[in-house]
Amino acid sequence: MKPDIFMKRGRDMVKKEELPACPVATTVGLIGGKWKLLILRNLLARTWRFNELQRDLSGVSQKVLTENLREMEEDGLIIRTVYPEVPPRVEYSLSGLGESMRPIIRTMEAWGLEYKRQFAEEG
Repeated sequence: MKPDIFMKRGRDMVKKEELPACPVATTVGLIGGKWKLLILRNLLARTWRFNELQRDLSGVSQKVLTENLREMEEDGLIIRTVYPEVPPRVEYSLSGLGESMRPIIRTMEAWGLEYKRQFAEEG
């Protein structure tokens, strides 16, 4: 199922027909920015609760993490599950669409490791 509304831009939603012509720009629109990539990295490993993510992502504020998680949920990358408990328990996991980004994140990881290796050899 592909939603008619695809990516969030500010307070407005971008419809599929309004997506950038460039597929790289579309991808960057979905996962661009420091926090979304790191959230994806974490969710590739397992399901996380909000406070766990906030603790693990050093430097992210509650507001920024909440905004990024909401955008990623609206874009169909993650699933937010609320359990009817007291206190409420909320968990975040990858959707099928989010899971399809695994090769992208793994390629970025491999590139970063190789870059660090080369940098270490030069310095």
